[in-house]
Amino acid sequence: MTKVGLLECDHVREELLPIAGDYREMFPALFSKVAPEWEFMFYDVCNGHFPASADECEVYVCTGSKFSVYDDEPWIGRLKEFVKEIRDSGKKYIGVCFGHQMLAEALGGKVQKSAVGWCVGVHNFQILNHEEWMTPSRQSVNLLMMCQDQVMEMPPDSTLLAETQDCPVGMFRVGENMMGIQAHPEFPKPYEKALMEIRTDRIGQAKVEMGIVSLELPLHELTFANWLKNFAGL
Repeated sequence: MTKVGLLECDHVREELLPIAGDYREMFPALFSKVAPEWEFMFYDVCNGHFPASADECEVYVCTGSKFSVYDDEPWIGRLKEFVKEIRDSGKKYIGVCFGHQMLAEALGGKVQKSAVGWCVGVHNFQILNHEEWMTPSRQSVNLLMMCQDQVMEMPPDSTLLAETQDCPVGMFRVGENMMGIQAHPEFPKPYEKALMEIRTDRIGQAKVEMGIVSLELPLHELTFANWLKNFAGL
């Protein structure tokens, strides 16, 4: 078994839990289809529960969050230090949305709110640099997004891997053991739809309507989950 630490940076709103559970249900549900050998360990980092050291797991997955990586929260500062510890340990790190931004912010990049506003619904990620772990091979993948912050500057030793029309740093790798994706491969469409609807006042009616229409497009979350399994296994 491969021990995978889920760094929980937020929790699903109580009224939305019946759709697909919390993050600790969503991520195992996704990866059980491609990596049944992954055994998840849960770390409620947004409430101060961290691994004692990076050696506790072989792979770390850092979740999304309603917070911003530049917010002045004690746990966010502690998480930045732990991300550096993961880098130094050589363990694998996969950042998702907030976790993708955390990877940049912790290691010397820059994150801020995007001029395009919210990215929601299905977005097409164009692969700019194909790597050996990206099998089965695709030139692009459709994935769900739910963000307004974006990585504006990647940290040193980074390679840009994918972009979308509205997100120039859609996916990147740092060194050989860390990568981030601005998408939410773990979200099922019903959860994405409910989240858009509950945030309509913040996102804007027109963008939410476009996002809901985009849900008719196919997703490639299982292909992408395979890529992440391959990356973690290198």
